[in-house]
Amino acid sequence: MVNRLIGAAWHRLRGPLQWRLMWLAHATFMVGVTGVVRDDEGRVLLLHHRLWRKDTPWGLPTGYARRGEPFEQTVVREVREETGLDVAPGPLVRLTSGYHLRAEAAYEARLTGGTLRLDPREILDAGWYAPDDLPEGLIASHRELILGVGAESGASGAR
Repeated sequence: MVNRLIGAAWHRLRGPLQWRLMWLAHATFMVGVTGVVRDDEGRVLLLHHRLWRKDTPWGLPTGYARRGEPFEQTVVREVREETGLDVAPGPLVRLTSGYHLRAEAAYEARLTGGTLRLDPREILDAGWYAPDDLPEGLIASHRELILGVGAESGASGAR
């Protein structure tokens, strides 16, 4: 119940107030970090995010880097916090400027262990998806990352 109330309040804060709260809670320049997490079968981990827009609730594990935290470790931490799974970070696959004072970094990551335990404050559901069978409601930039990052990996590089 509390999670639903927090989610509803967050959705009502859309726009400048929501971004101001995020800015105050993080370093002056925020870095969003995304993990393209794959299992041994080449499937990608997708999460149904509670706090994301209703028309695009599905996406990759994502979060903000803490001050002084290496971005590869942000991927490891966020995946563990949101899902209980352990990953090994791989190469940087995308680095772009984002909305307002934000940069966005995306890394490949490989599942190494753990037991799926969703953080109910942030995540409603999770699943492993083949790149040719992605769910409706997947954020477009994450679809591009999944299709642009080869499961065989190693050749992607930063874009």
